[in-house]
Amino acid sequence: MGASEFQLKKHHSIPKPEKPLLVVVLDGWGEAPDDEFNAISRAETPCMDSLKESKPDRWMLLKAHGTAVGLPSDDDMGNSEVGHNALGAGQVVSQGAALVDKALEKGELFDHDGWKYLEPAAKEHTLHLIGLLSDGGVHSRYNQLWLLIQGAAERGVKRIRVHTLTDGRDTEDGTSVKFMAQLQKDLRSLEGKGCDAQVASGGGRMITTMDRYESDWNVVKRGWEAHVLGEAPNKFKDPVEAIKALKASHCDGRRCKLQKPKEAGGKPVSDQWIPPFVIVDDDDNPVGPIQDGDAVAIFNFRADRVVELSKAFEYKDFKHFDRKRHPDVRFAGMMQYDGELKLPAHFLVPPPAISRTTGEFLAKSGVSTFACSESQKIGHVTFFWNGNRAAPFDKKLETFHEVPSDQNIPFNEKPAMQSAKITKLGIEALKSGKYDQVRLNFPNPDMVGHTGDLEATISACSTVDSCVQELINAVEEVGGTWLVTADHGNAEDMVQRDKKSGKPLMEDGKPRILTSHTLNPVPVAMGGPGLPEGVKFRTDLKEPGLANVGPTIINLLGFEAPDNMVPTLLSA
Repeated sequence: MGASEFQLKKHHSIPKPEKPLLVVVLDGWGEAPDDEFNAISRAETPCMDSLKESKPDRWMLLKAHGTAVGLPSDDDMGNSEVGHNALGAGQVVSQGAALVDKALEKGELFDHDGWKYLEPAAKEHTLHLIGLLSDGGVHSRYNQLWLLIQGAAERGVKRIRVHTLTDGRDTEDGTSVKFMAQLQKDLRSLEGKGCDAQVASGGGRMITTMDRYESDWNVVKRGWEAHVLGEAPNKFKDPVEAIKALKASHCDGRRCKLQKPKEAGGKPVSDQWIPPFVIVDDDDNPVGPIQDGDAVAIFNFRADRVVELSKAFEYKDFKHFDRKRHPDVRFAGMMQYDGELKLPAHFLVPPPAISRTTGEFLAKSGVSTFACSESQKIGHVTFFWNGNRAAPFDKKLETFHEVPSDQNIPFNEKPAMQSAKITKLGIEALKSGKYDQVRLNFPNPDMVGHTGDLEATISACSTVDSCVQELINAVEEVGGTWLVTADHGNAEDMVQRDKKSGKPLMEDGKPRILTSHTLNPVPVAMGGPGLPEGVKFRTDLKEPGLANVGPTIINLLGFEAPDNMVPTLLSA
C-alpha cells in the first residue's frame, strides 16, 4: 500500500478542526450497578456524572471484552493490551488467546518455525515451560498449557519441567491449589507414555518473574533464581503442598517478606504474592534447573509481563541483575512479545498482523499527536495503540512522553499515582498549538483496583475524575474537542460474586475481594466547543465495542474512516 493510499479523505460533514482533539483513556473504568463494592459509584465523580447525565446522545456504553476485542469468547475478560489494540486499530483483530487456540487446535503450532527450533533440544535434553498457571485467559490459559505439553510428549519429548506462576489476579484468589492439583494429575498421566513431566519451581506472579515495564527487576531475579538456578528460600517435594504451606504463611502490605513466620501476624498470602519455591527430590536436589542444551519456552501469550524474562534469556550483554549462570539454551516465547526489538527471536505462534491502524492513517495524513501516560501504561497509548509497533510512524508528527511511575510506594498507598503530572503535560500539549491530537491514559482505576484496596480505589477514581475535569476545562479554553473512554472494567466491581445470584461471596464473615478485570462495558463520551452541534452517537449499532472508537476519532479529526475499519459511533 503506497503512501498516497493512506491519505484520508475529508469528512462529508465534519470539518477538520482548527483546535486539538483530546482523547482520554480511563484504564479500568467500567460501568456497573451502584453498590458498596463499586469504587466508581462510591467515589466523588462529578465530571463523569455530568457527562453521562447532561448529554445522553453524546454518552454510550461499549463492549470491552470477549469477541468485541478479538478474544475467543465472551467469557474472556478484556485487558489493557487488547483494549488499546482495538481502540487504536479501529478493527477487531484476533488476539493472543485466539491465535494460540487456533494454532493448538489442530497441532499447527508444531509445524511453525518456533517449535522446529526448539524440538531438537527438547528431544535431546529437557523442555522447560514457564508461565502463569491460570484459566483467566489474560496472560495464559490452562488448556493451552496442557495441549502444548501433550503435543510435545506425542512428538517424542521425554523430559518436561514446568515452572509455574500462581495467579489470583485474573482468577479468584485461592484457586492456585486447584490449578496445581490438576497439573500434577495431568503430568502423572504421561508417566506410562514414557515422558518424565514434573513441576520444577513456582511463585506468585507479583513477586516472581512477571514484572512489567522494568518496574522491579528483583521480581525477575527471583524467578531466574528459582526457574534457572533451582534456588529459592522455600524448598518442597510436592508443588501442591508448597502452595498450601506458603499461603498459610503471612505477609504485610504489598510485598510479602519471603519467610515471615505466621505468628508475626499480617494478612494471609494471596496467590499473587506466594513466595518463590523450588521442587526438590529425595536428596534435596532441585528436580528441574535449566541447563546448557535445554529448550525453554514461555507459555504466556500476553507480552507485557514476560518481556523482561525474555531479555534475561536472550541478551548476552545483560546488566539488570547478576544471573550467576546464563545457560546456553534454545529459547522461544509463545508469541513475539516485542516486534520492534524482535524479542524473542523465536516464537511458537506468529503475532497478530495489525496494520492500517488509526495511528498510521493519521500520521500519513499529516496529523500531529502527543501521547502520554506514566510507566505503567505508556506502552498502551503508544505500542499497543499503534498495532504493536514501538516506534512512531512519523517522528516529526508523533511525540511520546513517559512519566516515570513511583516504584517505591504501593499503588494503594498513593492512589493518585502520577495523574497530576499527566494532567499538567496534557494541558500544556493542548495549549501549545503543536498537536492536532492529545492522547492520555490514566492508570489509576486499574492499577489501584488490582490491589484489592476498595477505599484506595475510590480515592483513585475521584482523583482521575478531577483530572478529566481539568483537561476538559483546558479543551473549552482552547476551543477544542474531547473524547473520554476506557479500555476495560475493574474498579466498578471489587468483590467476587455468586454467578447465579450476583450476591457477594463471603468468607469468614468478610467479602471476598475481586482484584481482576471484569466483563462490564465501558463508557465513551464526547464534547467540547469544537464539536459541531449536530454530531451525536448513533443508536443503530448492535453491541458497539472499543474498535468503533478508532474510526470515530478519525471522524472527529475531520476525515472519513478507511473502509478496513468497523463503523464509526457518529451519526454525522
